[in-house]
Amino acid sequence: QVQFVESGGGLVQPGGSMRLSCTAPRSIFRAYDMGYYRQVPGKQRELVAIATPQSGERYADSVKGRFTISRDIIKNTVFLQMDSLKPDDTAVYYCNARSEVFSADFWGQGIQVTVSS
Repeated sequence: QVQFVESGGGLVQPGGSMRLSCTAPRSIFRAYDMGYYRQVPGKQRELVAIATPQSGERYADSVKGRFTISRDIIKNTVFLQMDSLKPDDTAVYYCNARSEVFSADFWGQGIQVTVSS
């Protein structure tokens, strides 16, 4: 099992900003795609954003232009900067590390993000 150190989350007003961070073991961070997914009760977990070791990025259409994912290779940490937050962004956000090469998929424990006035 892989241990992530996650931070961020909480309550923010609509239009506000929040940053999530997820630190992974170095061996995982350097070789795996790192990203965030989110889930609300009664719905499937959905992709939010992914950052690959080759500096590729992918975003869900619903967050393009508002969220930015980045990797810090010194800190072995992935950041999700969330701006212009909307109530529909309310969810539990999960850090993920995935590798097709190693056929492996690891999840963080999840962090609650609530966008409400």
